[in-house]
Amino acid sequence: MELDEILETSVFLKYWNVVLTIALIGILSKWLWNRKGHKQIEREDEDNEILADSSSKAEEIDYAPALEEKEHIAYKGVAETLSGGAKQFYKMMNDRRSVRSYRREPIPPIDVIENCIRAAGTSPSGAHTEPWTFCVITDMEIKQSIRDIIESEEELNYAQRMHKQWTTDLRPLKTNHVKPYLTDAPYLILVFKQTYGVTKQGKRKQHYYNEISVSIAVGILLCALQAAGLSSLVTTPLNCGPALRALLNRPVNEKLLVLLPVGYPAENCKVPDLERKQLDDIIVRY
Repeated sequence: MELDEILETSVFLKYWNVVLTIALIGILSKWLWNRKGHKQIEREDEDNEILADSSSKAEEIDYAPALEEKEHIAYKGVAETLSGGAKQFYKMMNDRRSVRSYRREPIPPIDVIENCIRAAGTSPSGAHTEPWTFCVITDMEIKQSIRDIIESEEELNYAQRMHKQWTTDLRPLKTNHVKPYLTDAPYLILVFKQTYGVTKQGKRKQHYYNEISVSIAVGILLCALQAAGLSSLVTTPLNCGPALRALLNRPVNEKLLVLLPVGYPAENCKVPDLERKQLDDIIVRY
């Protein structure tokens, strides 16, 4: 076989571009892998140095708890109960509905709202940091500003940001970007989570599990409002938190968790015809 025939039939020469590409990919992959390994070693060395430095600094810092250290007190159990117990509480809460249509009058007494928030403030929290702020809005100008912010963002949310499946799932609830309840409801309660706090000495204080703690507080608030005969709606205004925080001049450590309109339902109020899951669908017995 002549040289020309050998060259023509050679697989390597016939597919030289493919072979060269594979070889280059292999070389590049090996180089990246080695580089990653060196970086990992360097990172581990840095981490070890940081840990060692932290350990030495920890020995120098005199750590003190945020809470005052004092003797625990005796507790004899629950003192205030409902006459009908848990069954009565269930019936009360099963009557709760998310209301999007409110009467402007009558206006619930402010002390009722304050007592509901007091109840929410009994919520457990990580290391008893109580990382919540409840902003109660009655001023119509502020409520209108809140509505303007939310409706502007919600129009974009429904039109562009929210997935088609999301807006489809909301269709039976008949919700859209127009939120008249933000100005019709006598009260708006904006609940902020405090991502951290400040001690009396002016030092930054860690707020452990702040979102979970505030979420539990919101649940208690819903129960308190229902017990007071008031209707509410839990809303989470998408992309509105920073603007609402600025409007209310809240500090940077606070982030909006939920907004609740509160009041009495309008005379023509309608709610979705929904069914809740049965007990056997939500409980697992062991």
